[in-house]
Order: sequence, then structure tokens, then C-alpha cells
Amino acid sequence: MSRIGKKPVAIPNGVEAKIEGDKLAVKGPKGTLSMGMSDLIDYKLEDGEISVKPANDTRAARDHWGMQRTLVANLVEGVTEGFTKTLEISGVGYRAQAQGNKLKLQLGYSHDVDLDVPEGLDVKTPDQTTVIISGIDKQAVGQFAANVRSWRKPEPYKGKGIKYQGEYVFRKEGKKK
Repeated sequence: MSRIGKKPVAIPNGVEAKIEGDKLAVKGPKGTLSMGMSDLIDYKLEDGEISVKPANDTRAARDHWGMQRTLVANLVEGVTEGFTKTLEISGVGYRAQAQGNKLKLQLGYSHDVDLDVPEGLDVKTPDQTTVIISGIDKQAVGQFAANVRSWRKPEPYKGKGIKYQGEYVFRKEGKKK
């Protein structure tokens, strides 16, 4: 049995949840999110909670159970608080600048890297070496952060590159004479 799946997702005040056909829609102070519902899972709205249970006793239904509950919880958390990822840039001459709906990165290439910020995300650069990505969709925030990071992953010798805040970069010793 799924320990995560057994817990119902509480719907806080100011948040509205509806089951419309095969979609679960959640509306809150930060916006609206929806998710397609799996046929293997039963979703119930009752007493200010969304409960998730397997529709039958098959292995596939039990496998989806915990993940579907987590996806529902992410919808509720997204419309109430939102999600944020912070990236740190380290390296001589490496910098970032947010310009409207574009993120301009200088990462040691012969050209600047211009990335279009997806709809629904907010990108801020409080200084030249910090990028803060926020939005209500956890998957979109994480995917855009991963796309930005993929331009220069942190390297193990000098630690230069783009890393998540709090990420540990395993450092290697250079070659010796």
C-alpha cells in the first residue's frame, strides 16, 4: 500500500477544485491549473479534501497511486504558494540578465545565449550571477531551470558553470607535475 497515496490532499481556503469529465481543475489565488486524470485511479472531492484511491487491485493501478496523489498535491501547492528554483552562475565573465520575456546568458561562448521564457513563468536576476525562476507549474519551473543549467553544467575542476542553489559540486584535484 502506498503511504503517500493514503493521505488525502487538503484544499486550503480560497482554493476551488472541480472534477470535469477526465480533468481535475484547481483554481486559487495565483491562477488555475488542470491535470488529466488516470483511468486507473479514483479521485473523490469531499469535506475540503481530494482523496486518491486505486480503481482496481491491479499492479499498474497501485503503481500510479502515489504519483497521482503527488501530482494533485503539486496542483494545490502551485495555485496557493507557487514554486521557485534559484540558479547560481560561477565563472569569470559568466553572467545573466533578464530582459522582459527573454533571459540573456553570457557563458564564455563566442555568442550570447538568448532563451525565451515560457508562458506562465517569471524570471528575475537580482544580480548578474543569480537567476530566480518562479511559477505555479512545478514541472515547467523545473524544466526551464534544467534547460538553463544545460548550457554550462558545473565542471568538477574549477567549479565553473550554472548550478542549483545548495547543489554540491564534487571537486576533483587537478593534474600534478
